[in-house]
Amino acid sequence: MNLLLLEEGDFVAADRVRLRDRRLTHMRDVHRVEVNESLRVGRLGGQMGSGRLLRLDATEAELQVSFDQPPPAKLPVTLLLALPRPKMLRRVLQTVAAMGVPRLVLLNSYRVEKSFWQTPFLEPAAIREQLILGLEQARDTVLPEVIIEKRFKPFVEDRLPQLAAGTCGLVGHPGDFPTCPRAVGGPVTLAIGPEGGWIPYEVEKFTAAGLQPVQLGERILRVETAVSALLARLF
Repeated sequence: MNLLLLEEGDFVAADRVRLRDRRLTHMRDVHRVEVNESLRVGRLGGQMGSGRLLRLDATEAELQVSFDQPPPAKLPVTLLLALPRPKMLRRVLQTVAAMGVPRLVLLNSYRVEKSFWQTPFLEPAAIREQLILGLEQARDTVLPEVIIEKRFKPFVEDRLPQLAAGTCGLVGHPGDFPTCPRAVGGPVTLAIGPEGGWIPYEVEKFTAAGLQPVQLGERILRVETAVSALLARLF
């Protein structure tokens, strides 16, 4: 935790917060903070700043806080991601939040197992929990927007063309395609498929919607690795 992220329910006054959950445990057992020490803090959806520890015991911590810094800028990207395996989904959500993706679309694909859509990790509270962990890691305060699209064809045909309008549309897919560009200057719409890649029909649909297939080489990467590699290359 590189940022103590605060929510509205934590505030007992305009400049005071009280914490009783995992953040208290982290402060006590990991940071080992003492009274009058300062920590980096951020207000969820707002600015960042500093917090001075006023009181700490086994059940509660109280801090005086102030905010004077904006959060880091988001990447100019909309990420379309074929729904990963549930355990990987948690890691990917943290990565997406940490790297500054403002909008994530979790999308169905032929190679996405139907059982994946039944995971409790897709519940809004579970998604939010993982995004919070990513924000804390990267020192950010603004949650990404997460959109769930269970029907591939209607989304790609009816909504994706408008979503990708005015952006550089790319489909990460292994094969005989151009190499993914580097340091793209403008906004990007990026689609990343399952570990086996999109099926040809899906690639054709993306192409019809204005997205160009690109590749990173001969190796097939795990989804979480592909997300990090492609975002780092593009931005």
